[in-house]
Amino acid sequence: MTMPTERYEILILGSGAGGKLLAWDRAGAGHRTAVVERRWIGGSCPNVNCLPSKNEIWSAKVAELVHHAADFGLVTGPYEIDMRRVLKRKRDMVDAEVAAHLENYKASGAELLMGTGRFVAPKTVEVRLNTGGTRVLTGDRVFLNLGTQPTIPSVPGLSDSRPLTNIELLELDSVPEHLVVLGSGYVGLEFAQAYRRFGSRVTVIGRSQLLAREDPDVADEIGRILAAEGVEVVLGADLIRVEGRSGDGVGLRVRTGGAERTIAATDILVATGRTPNTADIGLETAGVELDARGYVKVNDRLETTAPDVWAIGECAGSPQFTHVSTDDFRVIRDNLAGGSRSTRDRLIPFCLFTDPPLARVGMTEREARERAIVLRVAKLPMSAVLRTHTTGETAGFMKVLVEVSGDRILGFTMIGTEAGEVVAVVQTAMLGGLPYTVLRDAILAHPTMAEGLNNLFAAIRTA
Repeated sequence: MTMPTERYEILILGSGAGGKLLAWDRAGAGHRTAVVERRWIGGSCPNVNCLPSKNEIWSAKVAELVHHAADFGLVTGPYEIDMRRVLKRKRDMVDAEVAAHLENYKASGAELLMGTGRFVAPKTVEVRLNTGGTRVLTGDRVFLNLGTQPTIPSVPGLSDSRPLTNIELLELDSVPEHLVVLGSGYVGLEFAQAYRRFGSRVTVIGRSQLLAREDPDVADEIGRILAAEGVEVVLGADLIRVEGRSGDGVGLRVRTGGAERTIAATDILVATGRTPNTADIGLETAGVELDARGYVKVNDRLETTAPDVWAIGECAGSPQFTHVSTDDFRVIRDNLAGGSRSTRDRLIPFCLFTDPPLARVGMTEREARERAIVLRVAKLPMSAVLRTHTTGETAGFMKVLVEVSGDRILGFTMIGTEAGEVVAVVQTAMLGGLPYTVLRDAILAHPTMAEGLNNLFAAIRTA
């Protein structure tokens, strides 16, 4: 029996940041809109990525503060980590986020279907509902908001060891005795520090420097901070094979500098990158082409190779941040209204939520030199920012890149408390095309972390 086809003006696969905002916007404007979501209402960010990880990282920060309470004149006595309560706090937040999303769907009029979608014809999707049954939907306009999933490298024994990803790690109700983190990027380092603070022995294994896209001085400072907390870092390492099962005990055979060694641990976290969720959903039937890595091919308006089909967020190869997916939504929304917005030349901030955090906007020093851009560089240790004298949080530094041929700010990096907030000040100046002298001479409140910008920019030599 042929299923009847239901027509929608707007059909969205995936309810992540950009997709849900587009759904609520279009439905609120009176367009019949449907969203197909396989599992996570609101996408991975509020469920298993950004928000829940930062929730647990904050619990780890509180643990660290308690550990050093005596330094601040507080006598606390013995304490312990109750991961069940850490987990409950995280789950309560996620439940509240999901409830808020459902309210937004109800208020906007967008229909949310929980199920797995597969293209059976251009702009036509068969949805196998999680509750049973099947529906076939067609959209006048279709938007792919498919997201990504953790990549498990093809290493003998690794998949069989049933390693943790961020999803499973965030559901642990006990502290691993010895956690090995595969990967030295954002996800791996955030969890490495957090679980060290919860009480795990932690070993990070990476193939190159920490945070491969950052400048060496940035990577070195983050490494120093982690080492000071007892995180072991093994770099330049190739993982040869894995034996055992994560949670019960594992042995990781690694090669470093031509020599081999075995690292024994209890648990493995894989944080080596992500793979787009574009396989086996009939995109070839829809006329949607993929690149060599499996990401949807799009132009700078996020239009795919199929007419009236767009892609949003990570599956489109956009930088893997919720704030970028949100801007993808704005690009599409404005262009549907007759605008001409583009994804080219976007000024995208980055933030690593270690403690202290790392934040950057614009170029790295290495990127600028590779492009033969002549720079003026200034650097200020966080210990020179008076606010850190009041908190004791003196680790890290600020660094700024300014062009020689003018006073334009090309890049800013900060490792230090509240870096994610301070970077927004510099980003705003860059967006406004302000010369660095504006921040150099601005009256910034004392004593704040942002006040350090005065001295940082004052260290730029006059062109």
